Amino acid sequence: MIIGIPKEIKIHEYRVALTPSGVETLVGLEHQVIIQSKAGDAIGFSDQDYQAAGAKIANSAESIFEQSEMIIKVKEPQPNECKMLSNNQVLFTYLHLAADPTQAELLLASGAICIAYETITDDNSRLPLLQPMSEIAGRMSIQSGAHHLEKTQGGSGVLLSGATGVYPAQVLVIGGGVVGINATKVALGMGAQVTILDRSISKRLVDFQKQHGSQLSIELSNKTSIEKKLETADLVIGAALVAGASAPKLITRDMLKFMKKGSVLVDVSIDQGGCFETSKVTTHDKPTYVVDGIIHYCVGNMPGAVAQTATLALTNATLPYIIEIANSGYKKAMLNNENLMNGLNIYKGKIAHKEVSNSLSHKFYSPAELLLDSTE
Repeated sequence: MIIGIPKEIKIHEYRVALTPSGVETLVGLEHQVIIQSKAGDAIGFSDQDYQAAGAKIANSAESIFEQSEMIIKVKEPQPNECKMLSNNQVLFTYLHLAADPTQAELLLASGAICIAYETITDDNSRLPLLQPMSEIAGRMSIQSGAHHLEKTQGGSGVLLSGATGVYPAQVLVIGGGVVGINATKVALGMGAQVTILDRSISKRLVDFQKQHGSQLSIELSNKTSIEKKLETADLVIGAALVAGASAPKLITRDMLKFMKKGSVLVDVSIDQGGCFETSKVTTHDKPTYVVDGIIHYCVGNMPGAVAQTATLALTNATLPYIIEIANSGYKKAMLNNENLMNGLNIYKGKIAHKEVSNSLSHKFYSPAELLLDSTE
């Protein structure tokens, strides 16, 4: 299979879809890889590194889209990239379509087969290709939030750890999944007092709380508990997720009145539309804005700031699936692997993921039926 890797063009996005070692693996399996010149320069992967691994270098994204049977990326395709996709071409990347109807319409019009990293599952119903970026985003949410609590950044001037004779900051984490757990680990390590609110208190969360004693509390999440905790929170991490669907709005604008001025909200769910009513996507060059005295940090590609670590982690997760698709072809690969088939969001002008179709008010088509009905 001919696999194309264009340079990421989203603002301040320095990740690349595959490391040189990942390319070497694919080339060793007799696949051809074409990568856009300078795609990995920002994180120390040169064109020479990719050439040594067996890749061909292309000078333009257009050339890659024209030649490739499968396009692999990190972030969702931008409008001009969507328009370069062609009938029967495979796109494999993060899509987050529920929060992006414009992208969805462009992909539907392209006739491409669009497989989303974030809805692929494993045998335990986890999201293995979302997990590495969720880990990173969760950890980054605390360091970003702590930075913007500084008075010089417009925050309340609170240090997460407190100081001798001074109480530590109060961190509220809404959602006890991968993002929430990783955010909590960093916050605890920095000395903060942390509360996790989740819809259910699992054994995993109970065991996690026991490891940290009185520094960590875990409670059921509902409107009343959120409002109560907002009164004392210095930093709030939004970590709610429904795979493929729009994130639930857990903090309304009216609820901001419970918070202390200069407190910080970090919405890690922003790729799926955000879990705060007042959230809107920001970028690394202008990451925050203020609503009713509360600082909002809603960067849509947080792991892009630590692009080298993120690229290595992403390749580790995605490469087995890339190999599976390349070796077997997309149709056979998905029919043989239901977990991979759960990643199919758009198939030749039709939406093939239930949560995505619900969020976008489009008709849903069974992915298995679409693949079986294909004459290719």
